[in-house]
Amino acid sequence: MINKTKIVVLDGFTLNPGDLSWAPLQQLGELTVYDRTSAADTVARAQDAEIVLTNKTLLGADVLAQLPKLRYVGVLATGYNVVDLAAAKARDIVVTNVPGYGPDAVAQMVFAHLLHHTQQVGAHHQAVANGMWQNSIDFCFTLSPLTSLAGKTMGVVGYGDIGSRVVNIALALGMKVLLNTRSERTDLPDGVVWATLDELYRESHAISLHCPLTDANAGMINRDTLALMRDGCIIINTARGGLVDEAALAEALNAGKVRAGVDVLSTEPPKADNPLLTAANISITPHNAWATTEARQNLLNIAINNVQAFVDGKVINCVNR
Repeated sequence: MINKTKIVVLDGFTLNPGDLSWAPLQQLGELTVYDRTSAADTVARAQDAEIVLTNKTLLGADVLAQLPKLRYVGVLATGYNVVDLAAAKARDIVVTNVPGYGPDAVAQMVFAHLLHHTQQVGAHHQAVANGMWQNSIDFCFTLSPLTSLAGKTMGVVGYGDIGSRVVNIALALGMKVLLNTRSERTDLPDGVVWATLDELYRESHAISLHCPLTDANAGMINRDTLALMRDGCIIINTARGGLVDEAALAEALNAGKVRAGVDVLSTEPPKADNPLLTAANISITPHNAWATTEARQNLLNIAINNVQAFVDGKVINCVNR
């Protein structure tokens, strides 16, 4: 019976471009994996499936209504806004997600961006490759001032799995940490002080965002909050693109008020006219902070465990019950 269960992965490429194995999932049923699925193809591809796994392919109420055999949706990510949870619940469809699979990977990217701006390894490597060191009259040179992180203040917004790791790394680098969470915290490590957002904006040399996107905090980085920040503050966003007013940030970047490192944008892939794409003083990575080999393998393992539990009559990591 288990081997006859039809399992469809609608968009497996970003999780597994070929270096991981779907074999453990294949043992749980008749598996079909698509690299990508357009909205026009979603219903046809999932038509007979009892189990569907999706990353970014949308499963709205209209789609779910056309999938009478569907009993389980596994989201291949932590965020699950790609599924209409209420519609799934009404149809008795279990929806699961994959929490906590790669906080170390994302925290690592935070400091990759931060060190990009403070150490400028890429720019100096290119200068050496272009012959500047060979032709220098001095034994060393810098293209612009380098910055030590020790003694500087790191502002961290959010204290979940990723935010807490960023705090720990910042402390290990000798930084002071200002932390903002929705409610004030007093149970914090030495060197970490809870602060209001305005205090955090004013006092931080670097700010890293690790909060979910809500109606209340959409565009929290905007002209008003940018004006509060120190000149040269480095803003890191590996959370959600909608936390940032991108036009306002681009203006501040081009004016030299702040610097930024972002792994997320408001629309992904970005539109060609996104102002951050041509802004000065910014580093941009294509939403791949989560995508180390180790984190992707962990994500796949958890997703398969979620399916195994469902097949065995249990439900874990459910988000719609």
